[in-house]
Formats: sequence, structure tokens, C-alpha cells
Amino acid sequence: MRRLLAFLTVLLSASALLTPAATAAETGHAVIRYTEHGIPHILAKDFDGLGYGYGFAAARDNICELANTYLTVEARRSAFLGPGGSGDAALSSARTNLESDLHFQAINDSGVVERLAGAPAPQGPRPEVREIIAGYAHGFNAYLAKTGRAGITDPACHDAPWLRPITELDVYRHLYAITTIAGGGALVSGTVNAEQPSAAAAPAAPAPDAAPRIAAAVRTALGSGELGSNGIAVGKDGTASGSSVLLGNPHYPWQGGRRFWQAQLTIPGRFDVSGGSMLGIPLIQIGHTADAAWTHTVATPITFGLFELPLTPGDPTSYVVDGKAEKMSARTVRVEVREADGTRHQVERTIHGTRYGPVITSVGGTSLPWTAKSVYALRDANATNLRALNTWFELDQARSTGAIVDALSRTQGVPWVNTVATDRAGNALYADIQVVPHVTDQQAADCGTPLGRLLFPASGVSILDGSRSSCGWGSDPGAIEPGLFAPSRLPQLQRRDYALNTNDSAWLANAHAPITGYPRIVGDLGTQRSDRTREALITTEETLAHGGFTTESMRATLFADRSRTAELAAADTAKMCAAFPGGQAPSSQGPVPVGPACAALANWDHHYTLDSRGSLLFQRFAQRLGGPAGSPWRVPFDPAHPLTTPNTLDTASAAVQQAFGDAVAELRAAGIPADAPLGEHQGVTRDGERIPLHGALGTVGVLNVLTPVWQGAAGNAEVVHGSSFIQVVGFGPGPCPDASTLLTYSQSQDPTSPYFSDQTKLFSKGQWVRERFCTADILSSPALRTVILR
Repeated sequence: MRRLLAFLTVLLSASALLTPAATAAETGHAVIRYTEHGIPHILAKDFDGLGYGYGFAAARDNICELANTYLTVEARRSAFLGPGGSGDAALSSARTNLESDLHFQAINDSGVVERLAGAPAPQGPRPEVREIIAGYAHGFNAYLAKTGRAGITDPACHDAPWLRPITELDVYRHLYAITTIAGGGALVSGTVNAEQPSAAAAPAAPAPDAAPRIAAAVRTALGSGELGSNGIAVGKDGTASGSSVLLGNPHYPWQGGRRFWQAQLTIPGRFDVSGGSMLGIPLIQIGHTADAAWTHTVATPITFGLFELPLTPGDPTSYVVDGKAEKMSARTVRVEVREADGTRHQVERTIHGTRYGPVITSVGGTSLPWTAKSVYALRDANATNLRALNTWFELDQARSTGAIVDALSRTQGVPWVNTVATDRAGNALYADIQVVPHVTDQQAADCGTPLGRLLFPASGVSILDGSRSSCGWGSDPGAIEPGLFAPSRLPQLQRRDYALNTNDSAWLANAHAPITGYPRIVGDLGTQRSDRTREALITTEETLAHGGFTTESMRATLFADRSRTAELAAADTAKMCAAFPGGQAPSSQGPVPVGPACAALANWDHHYTLDSRGSLLFQRFAQRLGGPAGSPWRVPFDPAHPLTTPNTLDTASAAVQQAFGDAVAELRAAGIPADAPLGEHQGVTRDGERIPLHGALGTVGVLNVLTPVWQGAAGNAEVVHGSSFIQVVGFGPGPCPDASTLLTYSQSQDPTSPYFSDQTKLFSKGQWVRERFCTADILSSPALRTVILR
């Protein structure tokens, strides 16, 4: 009874303290109400206060990673950490700290972020966004001032000399790095290391196989295997209750600056949104309001393009456009470097620029030679995009899918993702309204260079003739700036049954209503879908046929961990295994016994749950399929039957048989039984504790994607990427959304925090966090803890 009275006293006090809209103004700059698992519900009277509370709370959980981000965009990694290292993969493809610094110092020297941040909306931040950013910087600094560098508990930056107060410019630079990461940020080595040829240099040209190599390099540079997502929006005709349900399931790195962090932001009567964002972005990027919910999935449009420019004879730094010579710009970029012995010096690099953008001499290691006759230049469609902040601010106020489309179209700031959404009215939306270069298929054919005409159909990457101004990017009247496709020309679909995306192109957002008519640069049409896309479409169709989705069944769908590839091939693989002469399969190391492997696959249920047996073996096998030897399927892809083709594993193929034998040999060498439970050999270590994890690679057609690092006897030892901030949101008759969330790697990267691994353990058990959105629900949390920031 005493505990109950104490709880009621706290609850009533909290209610009295926090219910009035003016409370935050009267008692402090912001109020943070923490509920289970350290999730902050930030309350303020204005946007400056909202940003302040967000900055304070985010720094409390992740100050070291945030400080690392600001070190990167300040271009000071080499000055504190040395020129080696591996850069900061969250913000660019730079291979070293030095490359990272040269890239970001070139941006900083150009003043582009300052110009965009100072511009009026729509190109610059709207006034409310400016207030949030200013408040965020003050809140971050307030937390740092409160603890001091020596008071930081996270060993990653305890008393680190690079831990410093930040400015609003740091926050804008961070956002700019995120928007450009699929363009200039993905091609750093090719720009910062571009050197003009010497007079004695022999003529060179791209290698004969440059087109497929560049296409593969672009896929890698744009995060293939590192960034992905599932988004499934189900409207009223696809739910059991006639409402709507949304699954948001981004697959992002588990460490570093692309981690998500969860919060709710509330200005009573004006602004109320809950969800997740990448660290340091003080708005909700994936989440919901009281009446609409949305998620993003990594999209297929190519957001940059290349131009080949003829050079003026005898002058490798002048190029010709429309018969007239133009001198390249030349900016000397200087960064400070600290060597291992403590000595410091400056490294200089000259970055050359053209009317299209910087000179580039390689893409992902494939050379684009700067010769005495020609040079290549890079144009990034997001190079003027600070509008993304306005986009997410407007999404954070959306009350319908129509309002979401309006926000996406009006701001045109989404840099490289699709949007999948639902609303209380029962609508389901897919929209790829983002930044896309205005390069039509006809222009790519008419203006493409010989290499470009090979590359564009296969990848969407354009290489245009820079000597003709008429070959520059086109424009649409409805676009927010020249050089972009207007939103009306980009794919979108609104339905009452469902719309989804799992990182394939827009074509099959709904199996019954293919989207067509968009240009190649946006994505392909009528091509084979990934097994993950097929799993999403087939599971959605099956569920609709059996009464429709509920929030509970949507959660179960994700954590069922069913493998579409296994549904197609596991049984045939088991039969192939049983038929090997003498019970031995061919492998690259010679014949290998397969007896236990056959039984494991024959008895496997085709799921990647913790206790599944045979799943690890099949994953190692499936990773080896479809390589240089070609398709492993007997029945090829048929665009008339995209959900069911390709199919039928070609078990007679020598390549398929060897792939299986190699997988068996790999497990034998590691001492892992073929029927070992998945959970014994797949997981993550947190503060010395091993946490087993369910899920699998997206390549085996599992929705709950995890990318582990294979370490032999340890198996899939450490998960480094995969399901991150997950949400299932439903709208029913009540005013509060029916929402569940899970931040798979937990709120904090600080190993001393109680929120370092708590949600990871929930994820391991297949459990979810009940979201608290409405005030009464927040105040009834048994974990409620209130912090008033004065």
C-alpha cells in the first residue's frame, strides 16, 4: 500500500507538473519524460526548447558518437587521430582519415553549407527548423558543460581532446554530409586524389570492362549490403479491422553515426510526433503523428551523374563547352595532420572544379583517366540540398497520406529514400518523391558518351557529353530547382489494400498495380525482384487472403524470419545432398562428407529463428549461389510471373554442387555441426555478454535482415548491420495510435548506460516495446522519470 501511495503521489505530481501547455515555459526550457528503456518524450513551449531538450538527451546517450560526427565534418580527424584510420563510414566513403578531411575541408572551404543555411526557405531552413537547430546545439553544449570532458562515462571519448562544444553550423554540415552521401560522399577517393596528368603521361582510356566494373562499384559505394529497409503499408482493405497498419524496418549499421535514436517531440497543441532519427538529426525521420505514419526505404534512383569534357590542347586545366574554352577552378585544400610521434604538419591538395562539379578520376577503384585530351566531372543532385530538414519538419506534422505527398513534393528534400506510409483514413502510400537528376532515357542515348551508353541502361549512371551545354541536365516546371525531375514525374501509388518497398525499384510496390513510365535513372522495370521483395509481396498477399493484417500479425510477420530462398530451394538442396555418390560433395578443397548436412536440411523449417537447425548451413550455401557462374535456377525470370520466378534450383549444375560442398566444408573446418541451432552461432557481444540473434542476410529472402561477420569457429560472431529502429503502427477507433517499437541495438552506445543493451535482449527474445504516445499513457509508465531543463 505504501508503494502504491508513493506511486500515486509521483503520478499526480507529474500530472500537475506537465499537463498544462504552459508548464514547460513556466518551469524550464524543456521537460524530458523518460519511459521504459530510456525513451525520452520531450516537451517544450517552442521549437528552440524542443531542440534544446533533444540535444541534451541525445548527448546524454551518445555524446561520443555525436562528437565523432562533428570531428568528421570539421575535417579534423587527421589532426587528432592521425591520417590513417578508416575515415568515418557513416558520412562518406573515405578510406582514411586524411581522405575524409580533404573531402570535408573542400566542402567547408566552398562555403556551400553556410550559403544554404543562410538562404530563405524553401532552399534554406524554414524559421522553425532554424530554432530547432539552434536549440539542439545549445542543448548538446549544456550537457557537455554539465559533465565536462572528464565526466563523460563512455570510454570512447572520456576526456578526449576532440570533445568540444558545437555550433549550429556543425549540425547543418552533418545534415549536408547525409544528403550528399549517395553522390559526392560515395565517390570521395576519385575527387580528392584527382591529379592532372604530367606532360610526359601516356594517353589512357577507361578499361574495356569499365562499364560493368563502374556499375558494380556504384552499387557498393551506395551502400549495397550496408543500407536497406522494408516498408509495408496496409490500408483499410487489407486489415482485419478496416483501419491501417504500417511496418517500418530500416536496415542500417549497428555502430557509428548512422545509428537511430528514438524520441517523441511535443509542443502542446502544435507539434506532436514520435519515432526514430539518425543520431544528431533533431527531427523525426521515421515515425508517426496521431493520424499518419511513415517510413523510408533506400531507393534506386542514381542521384549523381558524370560528364566527359574535352580539354584545350596543351592545357589540362581548361575544357571546352560549345566551342569555347573555360578555365577550371583550382582550390588548394589544407588539412592538419598529427603523426604517430606527435609531430604536426599540413597536407595540401588541389581540388579542380568545372561548371558541372569537381574533377573525378575514379569510381570505386575503376579509373576514369584525366588525360591530355579529356577529363571527367561529377555533378551531385544533392549538392544544394539542405531542404531535407524542411521535409522532415513537414512530415512530422502530417495527418494523412495526402499531406505526406504534399510535404514531399513541396520541399523536394528527400535525398535518396522512398517513402511508405499509412493514415487513419485507411490509405496506403508508396512514393519515390526525392532528388533525382533530370536525365531522360532519350538524353542518355543522344548525349551519352560511348562508355555512358553502356553504363546507363545497366545501372542508371549517366556519363554525358560535357562539351555541349545542351547535354546538361534538363528541368521541369514543377521541380524545386533546375536540373531535377518534378515530383509529378516520379513514381507514387496510393491504394486501399497495400503498398510496399524493400529496396527494389518502384515497379512492384503492389503486385496488382505495377508502376511504369518512369525514366531509367529512377530504377529498372520488368526485372527480377530480390527474394526479400518476393517474400514481402507473397506474405502480404497471403495475409490479405486470410483476413488481413493486425498490428500483432504484422509484428509476427517480421519476426517469423521465414526465408523465401529456402522455400524455393531448401528441399531440392536436401535431395541433392542425399544423392551425392558415396555421401560426399565436391568442394574446392576436394570431396567432403555430407551425411549430417542432408538430415539437417531435410528437417529444417526454412526459418531463421534462434532454435532453427540447418539455417546456418543454408545461409553459407546461398551466399555462394549466383556468382560468376550465373543463375542457379532452372526456370528463369519471367516478368509476367515476377513473384514465382525464377525457381527450381539447378542441382545438376557443377557450380551449385560445389557451392554446397564449400559451405559444408566451411562449417566442418569451424567445428560447427550442420544442425547447430542458429542462436549458438549468431549474435552480438555487449559488455562481455553474448546475446543470440535471430534473422538472416537479405540475400536469403528474410525480412528481418541481419548482416553478421563470419569468424570461423565463432560462426556469425558479430552482427554489424541490419534491423535497427523498427516500428509497427496501427490506427483504430481510439485517438492514440496502436504502436510498438524496437531499437535493436538500444538507445545508447555508452557501455556504462543501463540502455546499452536492454532492447537488444528484447530483440533476441522476439519481444517489442509498447510505445507511449498520448499523455496519459506516458504518465502511467512505471518507469516514468522527469527531467526539467532550466
